[in-house]
Amino acid sequence: MREEDVPAEQPEAQEEARLPGAHALARRTGAAAAAPGEGPPPPVGLIWRVRDRATFRQLAAATRRRHGPVVISVVPTAAGPPRVAYAVGKGVGNAVTRNRVRRRLREAVRAEAARLAAGHAYLVGARSNIRSCSEREIQLAVRAILEDLGRGATP
Repeated sequence: MREEDVPAEQPEAQEEARLPGAHALARRTGAAAAAPGEGPPPPVGLIWRVRDRATFRQLAAATRRRHGPVVISVVPTAAGPPRVAYAVGKGVGNAVTRNRVRRRLREAVRAEAARLAAGHAYLVGARSNIRSCSEREIQLAVRAILEDLGRGATP
């Protein structure tokens, strides 16, 4: 490169980069944030899950109420919100079908949550003919059983 090709004048000064003031990037407020708790958050809503083995044994031995394709067993437990477990056997279909049926049952029970008695555990099951039932039929079957239980019929 030759000297005559290099411009003798300096380029005009460009506008400086705009940076925010020190106060604009405040990272924290004055109070320290609490550390997040360990484990999953507590259940939200009215229905909790059945988790202990003793309750499952009681539910397995309890009398079953059946209406259409839905079967429900109920046992009294310690005071607290109602607890619900779901049982969908291989006779209903493959894993995809069983999971779909379990979701349908869960939604039907959630819609009837006001009928669940506090201090009780429920086992909601399905018979193989549930695959051909509509959402409405499943919900009506769940409602009929819970109404029957609510009227004081022995479980």
